[in-house]
Amino acid sequence: MEHDITEREGTVIVGFSGDVDLQSSPEARKILLECVARRMPVLVDLSRVDYIDSSGIASLVESLQTARKSGGNLFIVSASEAALKVIELARLDKVFTICNTIDDAIEKAG
Repeated sequence: MEHDITEREGTVIVGFSGDVDLQSSPEARKILLECVARRMPVLVDLSRVDYIDSSGIASLVESLQTARKSGGNLFIVSASEAALKVIELARLDKVFTICNTIDDAIEKAG
């Protein structure tokens, strides 16, 4: 798993690529929670994720809960087909705000 972090228009954008699985999810969790701690909306770009398992999904859910407890939010952006399928199977498409583009997510976060 690789990642990058940028800021744009008052949001933190975290992009993951590769596999977010049992091996890499502890790192993904740490990254996400550090971004949530910035107290800015967090946009998680999953467009380059080839595979995500339940541990990766758990990291996303925990980060969303942490963000909401502090009055923030976390958005899923441009989820790859593989990532979106797992999110939908877990019925988390009803929990997360899922946006097609970074611009859409920035607008919703505003």
